[in-house]
Amino acid sequence: MTDEFIVVESPDDPRVAPFRLNERGLANRLQRRDDGGDGLFMAEGDLVVERALDAGCVPTMALVDGDRPPAVADRLLGRVPVFAGRDEMRRSITQLGMPYSIVALFERPARATVPDLAASATRLVLAEAVDNPLNIGSIVRNALGMGWHGLVIDATSVDPLARRAMRVSMGNSLHLPYARSRDMVATVRELVAAGWQVVALTPAADAAPLDEVMAGDKVALLVGSERAGLTDEAMAAATHRAAIPMHAGVDSLNVAAATAVACWHLRPVRPS
Repeated sequence: MTDEFIVVESPDDPRVAPFRLNERGLANRLQRRDDGGDGLFMAEGDLVVERALDAGCVPTMALVDGDRPPAVADRLLGRVPVFAGRDEMRRSITQLGMPYSIVALFERPARATVPDLAASATRLVLAEAVDNPLNIGSIVRNALGMGWHGLVIDATSVDPLARRAMRVSMGNSLHLPYARSRDMVATVRELVAAGWQVVALTPAADAAPLDEVMAGDKVALLVGSERAGLTDEAMAAATHRAAIPMHAGVDSLNVAAATAVACWHLRPVRPS
């Protein structure tokens, strides 16, 4: 493997075609559902690429700014092909108005199962039908920043390794363990049966104020879709229904903002 950049002049060069892949091209539905790890994900920006490498993810190729290559590119030289080009060429390939100094493709890592997370954690976020990658990326960053231990998503929620989710999480999607639940209601019931306190966030007027909810030893925070909220079945399976008290005229917060507030209130320990 060469330890030099491979200069590319044309965006039509077939060697850099993989950087044009959309989400389904990087990982199809079956690959995204594979707990063992299958398919690829894209890391965009030097910080995200660095965090992917720090997480032990396996790179396959990279594309860098030929005029101003970032320092992290040195960690890839000699391991995988590292292509280099000017802004216009990289902009055409990645379809980003302002191309990052580096983008890299990595093998999707294996992920935890729900029982794995439940056995090793005391704080979990459960996401039902959170289909916006910006929200999932923010939830990941919020949870990790507040000392939470893992994320469980259902089949209709966005993949935390999706490009936009990765960018918003600043690569933290690779440092917060996550699992995919095939049946979120069943997952909630199993956690409750195992002694977990499951707090469902809702703007409902009859829900308990969040600041009155006292966190137990094991807490799972259950959040739902921006539009419809949690399903009735998931809400009924939780041990608590809680609302963030709001001033008149605003009924609720964005799900990512609400998760940040709740993760802080229910956090396991204060940072040292």
